Amino acid sequence: MTDSVEHAHQHIAELSDLLRSHNHRYYVLANPELSDFEYDQLLLELERLEAHFPQLLSVDSPSQKVGSPISTRFAPYTHRLPMLSLAKAMTSPEVLDFDQRILKQLDELVPEDGRVEYICEPKFDGLAVELIYENGLLVSASTRGDGVTGEEITPNVKTIGAIPLSIRSDAPCPGLLEVRGEVYMPLAGFARMNEQRQADGLELYKNPRNAASGSLRQLDSAITAKRPLSFYAYALGVVEGHHGAPVASHMAAMQWLKSMRFPVYSDWIRVLRGADALIDYWQELLNARPQLPMEIDGVVVKVNSYALQRTLGQVSRSPRWAVAVKFPPEQQHTRVNDILITVGRTGALTPSADLAPVLVGGVTVSRAMLHNEDEIRRKDVRVGDWVVVQRAGDVIPEVVKVMTEKRSGAELPYCFPTHCPECGAVAIRPEGEAVKRCTNATSCPAQIREAIIHWASRDAMDIDGLGDKLVDQLINAGYIHTLADLYILTYEQLVKLDRFAHKSAQNLVDAIAVTRTKALPKLLFGLGIRLVGVHVAEVLANHFRNMDALRAATLEELQQIDAVGPKVAESVSHYFADPSVQQMLVQLNERGVLFEVMAEAPALSGDGPDLSGTVWVFTGALEKNSRSDAGALVKALGAKVTGSVSKKTTYLVAGPGAGSKLTKAQDLGVEIMDEATFLKMINLG
Repeated sequence: MTDSVEHAHQHIAELSDLLRSHNHRYYVLANPELSDFEYDQLLLELERLEAHFPQLLSVDSPSQKVGSPISTRFAPYTHRLPMLSLAKAMTSPEVLDFDQRILKQLDELVPEDGRVEYICEPKFDGLAVELIYENGLLVSASTRGDGVTGEEITPNVKTIGAIPLSIRSDAPCPGLLEVRGEVYMPLAGFARMNEQRQADGLELYKNPRNAASGSLRQLDSAITAKRPLSFYAYALGVVEGHHGAPVASHMAAMQWLKSMRFPVYSDWIRVLRGADALIDYWQELLNARPQLPMEIDGVVVKVNSYALQRTLGQVSRSPRWAVAVKFPPEQQHTRVNDILITVGRTGALTPSADLAPVLVGGVTVSRAMLHNEDEIRRKDVRVGDWVVVQRAGDVIPEVVKVMTEKRSGAELPYCFPTHCPECGAVAIRPEGEAVKRCTNATSCPAQIREAIIHWASRDAMDIDGLGDKLVDQLINAGYIHTLADLYILTYEQLVKLDRFAHKSAQNLVDAIAVTRTKALPKLLFGLGIRLVGVHVAEVLANHFRNMDALRAATLEELQQIDAVGPKVAESVSHYFADPSVQQMLVQLNERGVLFEVMAEAPALSGDGPDLSGTVWVFTGALEKNSRSDAGALVKALGAKVTGSVSKKTTYLVAGPGAGSKLTKAQDLGVEIMDEATFLKMINLG
């Protein structure tokens, strides 16, 4: 555990930025780089740090997020009840800990035999959706999104044969019925679809989960209709206008849904009592996993009784009464054909093993992560070695160990490159780091590609339509050689690109033009300075107010700023001292990117109140502002914003869907207001 607040703050910022980046690749781009297991380990590390240093927990921490940001390509849909994420368990002792927590929290409500009744079911590896029926007819469907707001995808969902368009039941239909479940792609359908894509010369989908996500987010529902998607229901949302709705247990709800012809995976839904039974079920399903027709990555365990669920309640992002017990990574043996190097946005040279293709967990894999030079040496991975690889629903598996007993003597030790394989520049390994980096920050083609992708990302310039493939096209066509070249792209150039329509070309030109006046914090984050995440970028912008002042700051001046430790200060100072960076910034400025003066805080009507010394928490779905925008408003007036309610909280602003934070605020006597009252208080109402 990190032993100082300064080091913890820096590590939390690094983990948060890394997790946000991988969230974007996983949920929005459907192109993940990390395994589920690796992602979970990063998230657990962040949660441990935040638990140890609660004062460093921020409202926008990935640990406080549920699901993914919603895409602007679809209309937003606000869930009547939040679609929460689940806490995770990885081992049998963690399952026992979960059971013990339940027993302790329920206290005298525990049955005499000391065993709580749970319901267990497979954890599907697909995309969570909510179906809304009114008087028996499907009227709306949405993704989970961030748990409060999802994406409206009704036309696409209606093409899935397993989802009923109307409820067939002998009993009266509810006036309102919300059904939650998972859209997934069966393994057989996934294999057929990729075979066809290969025959058509198209890029293959990497796993069934990504294929299902990409299929469900098509703007043309006719494309979705051609994809082999299916669905299983796993929970109820809001039910109104039907007195026969099950109110006793989750199992009763599943049986009710099944009676109305909703697909429920009844072969594997079990009601069990006690932790030992849960572990036995997990092992049974793990053994059966290879024979199942779909990908699953674990078991979902829920307290069966709805009354006990209500007693247990929830924390910020997950219910206390449920846990997802993940399966261990799957392993197979294969051979290392070669060791390849990729160059990332910060110049990091990352090795991976080029493998003889092998089927691992239903997916053919041919690459495996090796992480860094030390990892290759520690595991003694050589070209020609037989190795054990593992995956847990991931795209690029990991080399677990070398099978030295199978060596013939022909294997070749790997010599890590001293120069960048992309541009030939010297690669150096900074003292105290495990990673070698290309020193050609602004001209290396690989770094330029990743820098532009980062610049266009949601938390930076948020350039809609500028994705990985288009960036590759622009670089290959010779249209962009540096980040600044984005701002001299023309409509005439874009329409010459393959499969690029006239409207798309104009939309991209317009989307890039808008970013010339983005606020300084987004610009600083978009530059991709090492160790400068969203939070540090905001701190730097607030302190210096303009780029000239920041560029002129000494190392000592940077180190005096709260939240900027020695390593961050050194990274910022080194970045702005680079002549090639200075030249790029001049080009950006000459091409209309305004960063001389920081964008002003949101305008307030009249003089806003002085909120210095107050602590604010925002929860639920706000209508006129996002929670982050509302937080920015009070920060501009001197307030502090946190992600959790405590005795130090001054105000809680609660919108529809507010849950445990609202309950805790009521218990602590915190002043609570709705959004309208909040806006009036700061003179915006």
